[in-house]
Amino acid sequence: MARILLGVTGGIAAYKAVELVRLATKAGHAVRVFQTPASLHFVGKATFEGVTGAPVLVHELEPDPSRGAFPGAEPPHHDPISHLELVRRSDVYVIAPASANTLAKLAGGHADNMVTTAALACTAPLVLAPAMNNHMWTHPATQTSVETLLRRGATVIGPDAGELASRGEWGAGRLAEPAAILAAAESALEAPGRFRPRSLDGLRVLVTAGGTREPIDAVRYVGNRSSGRMGVALAAEASRRGAEVTLIAANVSLDPPEGVRWIDVETAAELERAARAEFPGADVLLMAAAVSDFRPAEAGSGKIEKHGREGLAIETEATVDVLGALSEIRRPGQTLVGFAAEHGEGGLVRAREKLERKGLDAVVLNDISRADIGFDSRDNEVTILTGVREASVPRRPKSEVAAAVLDEVEALRAEKVRLRP
Repeated sequence: MARILLGVTGGIAAYKAVELVRLATKAGHAVRVFQTPASLHFVGKATFEGVTGAPVLVHELEPDPSRGAFPGAEPPHHDPISHLELVRRSDVYVIAPASANTLAKLAGGHADNMVTTAALACTAPLVLAPAMNNHMWTHPATQTSVETLLRRGATVIGPDAGELASRGEWGAGRLAEPAAILAAAESALEAPGRFRPRSLDGLRVLVTAGGTREPIDAVRYVGNRSSGRMGVALAAEASRRGAEVTLIAANVSLDPPEGVRWIDVETAAELERAARAEFPGADVLLMAAAVSDFRPAEAGSGKIEKHGREGLAIETEATVDVLGALSEIRRPGQTLVGFAAEHGEGGLVRAREKLERKGLDAVVLNDISRADIGFDSRDNEVTILTGVREASVPRRPKSEVAAAVLDEVEALRAEKVRLRP
């Protein structure tokens, strides 16, 4: 997701900026905050630091303990000019609330505090959310400042009309709702002609989805109930985060996500061949497909007739452990995530054994004994296991589960970067 730099200026509406940060971090964005000295009269640094999990800077010469890094990112090895490093790394700069004084400074090119200095140095999209008394907002000087900033390419989210801070006053001047400001910031990132750095930009992600079918004859097969919804959700989320995504789909009837390369397969052998061909070029493997463990040793070329039969005995043989085989040929830097569909008690133990046995970075466990989640359901409830932790994801739509899984992938990859010599 995006790296959002937030500038907070003086005004009672500063308290709404806390909600903006909360919404942004909930959406998966990394947020750092600059404050003007005047804003500290309304919201203290500790509040923003608690919500973002990162230091807040007020003065240009103030050292940054994170050395200009956003949450979840590796700090530079040198000690840069902290506020300029944050500006350089940001994908969008939002100033909310933007006071009348700040708008005038920005229009005039002034740089007398952290927020205005950052605006001059920043080449990322600039989003301004003004908040002030209605007379200040409608004053020709303020409107001229806004017009100047719009001509320069800034996005301005005009204030709402309603009750103002001064008792009994009503008019245009209320800070726009935090959700609207966040939506404007996200839209600015995606504006035509703009490059949008996202959390998985530059990575190639390989996803498998659905359930394989092993033919008994020309009509019948041995298969499972996997619909592929979880794998498709993973592919869609990885693509949304900027990755180049390939989805190997085993008997999936869902619509392909936009921008995702789709490869249809049917059997475990076909899935293995496709996966072996694609895996060497992948940075991340998400093995969500339900691959048959066994297949008929011989498949009839025609239809086996029922007439005269009391039953049908089928001799089976094991299929290839596709994930285990890929793990054996992995190259340094690849991240492998397996999925474990377990039934009832003991599932957690078996999933952790799978994690260790196959040398995976993570395993996503879901309990298929429950009818309200898992196979062919739009919801899921999982536990994500890694070598050092486990995280429970309560029942929610599979799109949100996919986001949680990819959050863990990003965390795992960040940890590998930190551990490099």
